[in-house]
Parts: sequence; C-alpha cells; structure tokens
Amino acid sequence: MAVDPQLLSQIRYRCIGPTRGGRVVAVAADPQDQTVFYFGAVAGGVWKSDDCGLYWRNVTDGQLTTGSIGALAVAPSDPNVIYAGTGESTIRIDVTHGDGVYRSTDAGEHWTHVGLPESRHIGKIRVHPDNPDLVYVAALGHSTKDNPERGIYRSDDGGATWELVLHVSDSAGGADICLDPNNPRLLFATIWQARRNFWSINSGGPDSGLWRSRDGGDTWENISGHKGLPEGTLGKIGVAISPARTGRVWAVVEAEGRKRGLYRSDDGGDTWSKTSSKPDLCWRPWYYQHVIAHPTDPDTVFVMNQKAWKSIDGGKEFTEFHTPHGDNHDLVIDPDNPDRMIGADDGGAWVSMNGGDSWSSVYNQPTAQFYHVAVDDQYPYLVYGSQQDNSSIAVPSRTGKGAINWGDCYPPGTAESGYVAPKPGDPDVVYVGAIGSSMGGGDALQRYDRTTDQVQLVTVWPEEYDEGNTAEYRFQWTYPIVFSPQNPNMLYACANVVFRSTDEGHSWEVISPDLTYADPETMGVSGPLTMDTAGAEMYATIFSFIASAHRPGVLMAGSDDGLVHVRHGENGEWVNVTPPGLPKFSQVTMLEESPHDEGTVYMTVARHKMGDFAPYVYKTSDFGATWTQVSNGLPDDDFCRVIREDPNRPGLLYLGTELGLFVSFDHGEYWQSLQANLPVTPIYDMVVKDTDLVVATHGRSFWILDDLTQLHQLHDDLNGATSYLFKPRDTIRVPPDMFADFWGSKDGKNYHVTLGQSATFYLEELPTGHKVKRVIDGGTDVEPGVRVTYLLPDEIESEVTLSFADSGGNHIETFSSSIPESEDDREGLYVAAEPGMNSFQWPMYHAAGEKMAGSDFHGRPAAPLALPGQYRVTLSVNGEEHQQDFTLVKDPRVTTGDDDLKEQFDLLSKIQAKLSEMVVGINTIRRINDQLDSWSKRLDDQAQLVERCAELKKRLGDIESDLVQAEFTSAGDTLNYRPKLFEKLSGLAPVVSSADTPPTMQSYAVYDKLAARADDHLNRLKALVEGDLEELNRSLAELPLGTIGV
Repeated sequence: MAVDPQLLSQIRYRCIGPTRGGRVVAVAADPQDQTVFYFGAVAGGVWKSDDCGLYWRNVTDGQLTTGSIGALAVAPSDPNVIYAGTGESTIRIDVTHGDGVYRSTDAGEHWTHVGLPESRHIGKIRVHPDNPDLVYVAALGHSTKDNPERGIYRSDDGGATWELVLHVSDSAGGADICLDPNNPRLLFATIWQARRNFWSINSGGPDSGLWRSRDGGDTWENISGHKGLPEGTLGKIGVAISPARTGRVWAVVEAEGRKRGLYRSDDGGDTWSKTSSKPDLCWRPWYYQHVIAHPTDPDTVFVMNQKAWKSIDGGKEFTEFHTPHGDNHDLVIDPDNPDRMIGADDGGAWVSMNGGDSWSSVYNQPTAQFYHVAVDDQYPYLVYGSQQDNSSIAVPSRTGKGAINWGDCYPPGTAESGYVAPKPGDPDVVYVGAIGSSMGGGDALQRYDRTTDQVQLVTVWPEEYDEGNTAEYRFQWTYPIVFSPQNPNMLYACANVVFRSTDEGHSWEVISPDLTYADPETMGVSGPLTMDTAGAEMYATIFSFIASAHRPGVLMAGSDDGLVHVRHGENGEWVNVTPPGLPKFSQVTMLEESPHDEGTVYMTVARHKMGDFAPYVYKTSDFGATWTQVSNGLPDDDFCRVIREDPNRPGLLYLGTELGLFVSFDHGEYWQSLQANLPVTPIYDMVVKDTDLVVATHGRSFWILDDLTQLHQLHDDLNGATSYLFKPRDTIRVPPDMFADFWGSKDGKNYHVTLGQSATFYLEELPTGHKVKRVIDGGTDVEPGVRVTYLLPDEIESEVTLSFADSGGNHIETFSSSIPESEDDREGLYVAAEPGMNSFQWPMYHAAGEKMAGSDFHGRPAAPLALPGQYRVTLSVNGEEHQQDFTLVKDPRVTTGDDDLKEQFDLLSKIQAKLSEMVVGINTIRRINDQLDSWSKRLDDQAQLVERCAELKKRLGDIESDLVQAEFTSAGDTLNYRPKLFEKLSGLAPVVSSADTPPTMQSYAVYDKLAARADDHLNRLKALVEGDLEELNRSLAELPLGTIGV
C-alpha cells in the first residue's frame, strides 16, 4: 500500500541533541572575513560560523544526497567559491560514503553537485590560489572494492568537467594533495592502497606512494624511491609544502616497522631526511596521517594524530599541541594571520584566534554519532545512546523549558560504542557496552548507578585480547545487551555465544554454542603495516539479538558473518534458520520481533563492506523456518541498518538506512520515504516509545517524531478523501515553565529560554500567530499543546474553523483561517488552510478574556489551563463538519487529585472573570470619556454643560485610576508607576497556576480582598452611569445633538 506523499507532508522531527560534536575531518576558513569558518561533519553535512565558532549552522541540509564530508576548501581568490568532497577517507568501521563533489558560489548558501559520483571517499581538495575554477581532488574511491574512478582529478572549469590526471591502479586512490602557493604548478600527491571489510582495515601495498608534478598536474613522477624515503611497503602518507621556504616539503609516512615517521625535503622532493621517529606521530596511521606546514615559519610544523603535535625546530622535537578533544584530523592556518586557526577532531570543529592558546567550544554542534538508542520507563523519558569517541549519554525527551541543554543531559557510563540498556522499572541503573572507552580488558560491560554516580565493570570476560583466533570469546564493537521482556533481573549479552546473568552481571553463564561461521581468516588482525587492535574489527560475533516478548525462553540471534539461529524454549536446541541464499559475510544488522504476531520477525542485512550496497529486508512468520524478502520501493544502493514495527498498528514498519528513513504501511510489501525534515545521515537505530519515534542518527544526534498517530490513521480511503480530521493523540497536560515565555523577540538572537537556563534561539512567528523557537546551541523542546492534523480540499470555498469543546459540549474557543493581512490587526491564533495537509497546535487553554481598549501593554486576562479529561475538536470546511475526541492526561508525576485541580481551575476562572469585568468597566469609562471630550468641544457655548462634562470625566477618571495603571505602556514604566487593582489581580493568576496544586489559603484571601475592592469601584461606576451620566444625557437630549452612549 503506497500512501500519497501529500498525506505525510506534516511529518516533523525535532532534534533533541546532544550538542556535543561528532567527528570532523575537514575544515576551512574564509580568506578575507576573519570571523567566517566552515566544517564538514563526517555524516552531517557542511556547517558555517560567522562568529569565530561561537555558533554554527548547517548550510547544506536539503541540498546534498549524502551527508559525509571528507574534504572542504574555500577558493583563496574568491571566498564565495567553496568545494565540498563527500565521503570521509578515514575508513573506520562506521565510515559512510559520498557521491562526489559539490560546489557553492555564494559562500555556502546554495550547492550544486559537480561530478565524480564514484569517487566515494575524498581525502583532500585544493584550489589554485589565483583561479577559483582550477581545483584538484584526491579521490580514494571505493573503500570495499576496486574501482577505476580513483586517484587525482583536476578541473579547470569549476567542476563542469574533470580529468583523471593521476591514476595508479583500481585498488589505490588519492589520500592527500598539496600545491605550492608560491608556485602552484608544483604539486605533491599521495596514493594510498587500502581496503576495508567487516573484519579488517588493510593499509598499504605496492601501489601506495608519493608523487610529484611540476606542471600543474599534466604529468607526474613517482618519487617514493627518492633518496631518504623509507624502502619497502608504504601505507598512508600525508604531505605538505612549506609556504615559508622554497623547496621545503614535509611527509608523514606509514612504513614498515620503525621506518615510519616524519620526513623532510629541502630541495623540492629530490632528497629526503627523517626528522622524527616519534611513534605518536604515526599511531594508527590509516586513521590520521596529516601534516601541516606553518605558513610563515619554515621550522614550525604540525602533525595531527590521536594527539596533535607541534615542532618549532624543523621537525626534530615535538610537544603536544593541545586541542579540545583528541583524535585530530585537520588544521587550517590563515596565511595572513597565523594566529587564526580552525581544527577538527573526533569531537568536532574548533576555532582559535590566538594561535591555539584557547579554542572555541565543541559543545555547540549537534553532530553526535550514535550506534544504538534506548529509552527508559519514566516521564519524561530519557533517550540513551553511546556516542562515537565520547561517552554514553542520557538526553531528556523534553524539559518544558523551551530547549534541551547540555546541562540537562548526563553520562551513564563511558561507552562510545555499544548498546545501552536501562533497567526496566529502575532507570537509575543502566548497562552499557564500552569497548574502546573503558578501563580494563575484555568486553568492558559497565553497570552505572545514578544514585551513587558509580560505574562498576561487570565485564562478561575481563581478559585483554588482540584478535579473534586467540580470544576466549569474541565481542564486537557494538555487541548486544538486552533485558528479558518477562524478567527485569535477567540480562543477556552476546559475543560469539549468548551469555545470561540473573545477578546484575556478577556472574554469567553461556547458554549457546558458537553461533557464527568462525572463519579463522576473518578473525586475525589488520595489516599489513599496522596491527590495529582497538576492538572495532572483532568479527564472527552475534550482531543482533532478541528475546521474545510473546513466549518466554524463545531467543533469536543474527551474526555479523551471515547466520541466524533460534532457540525455542529454555531447554530447546539452537537451530540454524538462516535464509536460503544469504551469502556468507552478510551482517545481520537488526532483528525485530513483531509486537503483534508471535513468530513474526523482521530482519535487516547489510553487505556494504563486501562492496554490495543493496538493501536487504526479510520477514518470517514462523520464527525463521521460512523467510520472504520485502525490499520493494527501496533505493537499489542504500543498505539497511535497522527495522522496527509500530506497537500501536500492525504492519506499520520503520526502516533506517545509510541515507535516510523509510516507512511501510503493509508489513514491508512496499516502502516509501519518511524523511520529511530529517537530514540526510545514517540511521543506526530507532525505538517506538508510546506514540513517539525516537531516532539515533550516526552524524546528527537524536531526533524524535513526536506524534505517530497521524500515521496510525492513514488508510486506503484517505487517498481519495477531500477533507479529513485526524484524531489527536492523547496529550499530557503540563503547566508551562514559569519563565518559559519571558524572554524572546523576533529581532536577532535570544539567550535565555527560562530563568537560570541559557540557550540561544531565534523566535519566529508564523502567520497563524504560533511562535516557534529555533534553538541553535541546544536541543529542541517539545511544543506544548495538542497537535491537530487535518486534510483540506484543493478548492476551499469559505472560512475554515477549528472549534474546541469539553466533554459536556461546552464551547471553549474557535479558531479561524481568516487571517488579517496586516500583522497589526492580528490577535491570537489562526488556523492554516492550505490545500492538502495542515496542522494546528492548540495550547490547551480556555479562551482569553476581554481586550482592554487603548492599551497594548495590558493583555487579555489569561484563561486557565484546560483540566484533564475528554475534549472534542470540530473542523468546519466547505459546509462540512468533522469531529474527533481526544484526552488531556494528567502529568504522571503529579499526585494532586482531580478535585484539587478543579478547585485551582475554578479560582483561576474567577480571577479571569473578575479581570474581564474590570476591563469592561475600564473600556466603558474610556468610551464615555472620549465622548465627553467630543461633547465639550461641541458645547463651547454651553458653559454649564461643559462644566458638568468635565466633572463627570474627572470622577470616571478617578475610578479608572483605581482600577488600572494607565501609565503602563511598556515594561520600562513598571518601576516608575504603581500597580493598581488590575495589575495586582493579574499578578495573582501565576501564583495560583504555578503548579498542579490546589490554591493556597492566602491566594483565596488576596483574591477576596482585590475582588471586593474591584466590585466597589465597579459599583461606583455603575452608580455614575445610572445617575450622573443619565442626568447629563437628559440635558443633552433637549439639544438636537444626540446623547452619550455607554
């Protein structure tokens, strides 16, 4: 069943953060504007700052078809021209590919794809210093298979056409390139022979080398054998030309054994000498290998590795160059102002204006890379994940403050790699897999207890290991950690076998045989030059695991090398149920049991590291006895990582791929995009929490699709419907934060979302009057209120309205689509009325009170928040009415009874009613006084009547001044004039509504006092109107000029 994409047009995700940056390998600086910088996230697009890294904004969303940025360059002669090379060349286990080169000619605002789609991973881009159209690209090519489109490319027309000027082989591609800014005909390039698969990263081979061109790339010579360079097999090489000394060239070289290190040439590459053998310069070279020459000091050179290193003596001695995070990949130094820098590491991008003495923050970049996601069972629920090269993190799904800040988050353990499993019923206890980011050996399973803030290592097998063939058990980077659905004290963890613990990890038992192929060829270490033993390449392991919620003891495991097994019951045998024809070395990325049908399991499989990027989605209805492939509608080259079924609607499936998110409404028979405003980024995991879809991206942090009920209600009949009102989901009724709307204007940045909590945001007001906060350094909070979604016909004949009523049919408020053209004439909220899908956010308040005439400062008396209970919304369009009921649910944290909430509601209603009475009285006074002024001018020959008008006006003015402070025209007046009854009674309302509690006794006392005084003044007004004004009107009636109206 294909759903009309129009019906999905109101789908919106919100990013909740965290804003702790993810990996960046490419940065650039505007050559003219000292405040402008760029970075490319490895799975999150291009970002721009115009304030030296204080804030960043994405400038490529919606314009790129892949989100991985491997190289970035601003033309030195024209800062409007920027090139972005997609696909990072640090081809680690989680690397994502690109689709070529993009170009902007307006400083990053708009981008055009300019070719090289099969370059796949781009290591570097260089632009001629005087010609913005002459550009060189170091294209690594496919990381998992041979392809001819690799090497050094050149374009002299801004990317319209490309020439492959250096091609060594189909298995080796461009890693780095530099050109001499003083003689741009001189270029050096490095060719890297490398191959990534599921179980290894192999760096080096006979085709790796260092190359030189003296004619702008027309011809090249391999100088790898020049005197002084290391003999034997070479791996990855970084190269840089010194702009400060002609002939000086640096190369950081991966080579055999102790031959690796930093080399220097002072004769343009003819001869070389080794200046440093410091092992830290070439630690894990396939991941780093970047050398940067200082632009003005020929003896200063930087090497980027796990730590950043700096030498000021020509590369002999190095000291640490401190950077904000570590795992450093890039550094750009302004040649005209060397104190101005931008760098990149696994924690984000950072800017310095003082030569690296201090750096801008990396906690303002929502580019976190997550492997998995989990939620707990509290309200508001927390979202958990393990952030690559950082720690595990818990992020609130909402705060009610208007933003989700870094300070709202906390780290439950130190996991960068694995599953996160909050304990059911006790969210203070969280288990995380922390291979690569924990002390101790083995699988580094951590138990975090928030009550003590302690991390206990309950590692399943705490023995250090280097490779799979000798390891007692094989645990991969993201091994599954899963609680039993029936027993919160039963925990499973998976290596090549399944482990179970019933004592919170203090002991473990093996409950399965080896469930993998266990091919020895896949269980060694990487090479041939560098033995990488970080744990990420451990293979022949269980990659996905489920414990059945339908039948206790039924378990299913999928391996990363292509096997699926199931166990039926506690004493059952493990049975191989791998789909026929599933090739060896296929990664079972996710198993998902249907929450509706016992025996139904969905499975995603990936073969991308074998050079096959096709999507593989399977379904079984008999626990794997038979399988059906259900991939119809998916792109041919977008492999799959995760699948989930909605627990609220059978057959509604969500699929995460390397490039986006898809939905199926028919058990996987047909798939279509559910991308909406979600950026192009790898979708690694998802979970449905109540009616929210929580998404873990691997490059753009966490996102939540808040309301899935609109998807639950899509059905075949809607494809032909002209109008329809969707049933709003049950919404938790939460009072607003006390200062949530205190700050914020439409003019520029705002810096406080509430008292004591800073977040920077822009306030945008929609034509409907709804105000939206666009937070730029935090997560987006949930928008308060009830979301109403409705379909309108192509031809709308008259006003569209939405009306709200309580369960007794009592009308609350009606909102219209008739929006005045002038913003000055608009008041309150309006409904959108575009053909197709629309939405409206009802703030859950009753209608505001009377409007005070002649005052922009005094707002309408606020109405109380609607009580928990049943409500009805009615859509009126083209003479038809559609109705839906919905429920406002009391905050689960609140213990206040319904009677107490009703008491609060009643007092707030009284306050509003009394304020409205006062406004009616004040408006009456002002109308009469305006008429008295007019009569006084008309009666200039009737002195006695003029005097009576003046006296009446004074007495009315005395009543008004007792009721309201008319001098209040803005907040600036509030310290210079005293509040009167209206202001005082208005100030009581937030006291009464401050929390879900019954009013205090003193609140009643103040209300009684102020209401009585208001009644006295209003009675005085009534007496004047019925007495003095009536007498005056009788006198005026004797004149042929009319009377004064009330």
